[in-house]
Amino acid sequence: MISRGVASFGLDTGQCPPWLFRRMVALGRQIVRVLIEEYGSDEFIRRIADPVWFQSLGTVLAFDWNASGLTTILTAALKEAIRGEERDLGIFICGGKGKTSRRTPDEIRAWGDVLSLPSASAERLVYNSKMSAKVDSALVQDGFQLYHHAFFFSRNGAWAVVQQGMNQEARAARRYHWFSENAADLVAEPHAAITSPIVLDRVLDLTARKSAATRDLSTDLVRAGYASLMKDIEIIRRHSSRLSRMISLRQRGLFDDGPVTTILELKNREFRYHPVIREDFGRSRYLEKILAKAADRKPDSYEELVSLEGVGPKTVRALALVGEVIYGAGPSYEDPARYSFAHGGKDATPYPVDRETYDKTIDILGRAVRRAALPPDEKRRALGRLLGSG
Repeated sequence: MISRGVASFGLDTGQCPPWLFRRMVALGRQIVRVLIEEYGSDEFIRRIADPVWFQSLGTVLAFDWNASGLTTILTAALKEAIRGEERDLGIFICGGKGKTSRRTPDEIRAWGDVLSLPSASAERLVYNSKMSAKVDSALVQDGFQLYHHAFFFSRNGAWAVVQQGMNQEARAARRYHWFSENAADLVAEPHAAITSPIVLDRVLDLTARKSAATRDLSTDLVRAGYASLMKDIEIIRRHSSRLSRMISLRQRGLFDDGPVTTILELKNREFRYHPVIREDFGRSRYLEKILAKAADRKPDSYEELVSLEGVGPKTVRALALVGEVIYGAGPSYEDPARYSFAHGGKDATPYPVDRETYDKTIDILGRAVRRAALPPDEKRRALGRLLGSG
């Protein structure tokens, strides 16, 4: 039983050598054909959303260093590997890194035309793609800037998203996996997994179950109208500078844990990392414009609110802060990243080895390699990489 190895996920600035990319494309083409023949297109999409499987596939295809580049290169290699065979295989890959990610909606619509999908079906896929990017940039405020977005879908409508963000200060990357069956609600714990080499002390996670009251209250605040909402914003503006000063004094041991104001109700509450100490609540015409637009639309749900053009991190953060400080509906500040690329340790640190997932991944990819139309030497090398990865 193999249960060893650690795959790190540092931020890689290098480039994949052309010879390696060509090799990954050729090998990927063979493996994808076998996997879809044996398991079907929908199951392939499901596997893409599994971070263990995704990482292992990249290793099998000869990407021999585990860094952020594995995500972008593997996606590009798979996209090239199935080029011209998409309709036969029943899978389609859109988007990619940087500027390519911004072409995702057009690529989805183009495949919709090729497949003669109803316009509503194609636009729903586009919506899911856009919302996954919006959620991971606005609702999960973890300091990782998205730069890669890939949307995978099958002829039957199963879809997955693999997107990646970077934190240059920490020299680390973080990957966000989505799968259609997990994302029935796009704003409430929709991820199949969030993978990261580091777990942060404080992350505003508005997708968490604990943030349900914040989501509901944010929607209610906007639906109550612009005038009512701005009264609450003004309360925050009047007190934010004083609150920030008191927090600073408290951190330096110069201020006891007494209430600063009855409105803010700080007693016995932890505000050391609260966004209010780094938020600018001065006059912001753009924020006010977006809030006015949202109030005018009167969204029926938090998802509809978030989907509005212009609603981004600062808008949802402002609404969350009003909800917490004035109305007591505190969101989650726990990092939603639950899975590191290590399969675990034999001493259960940071958690026990997930042997079932690990062994199933090895078994599936091992069978695909053995069945692929590849030279014997190439099969041995691929299997060696798979059995030696972790």
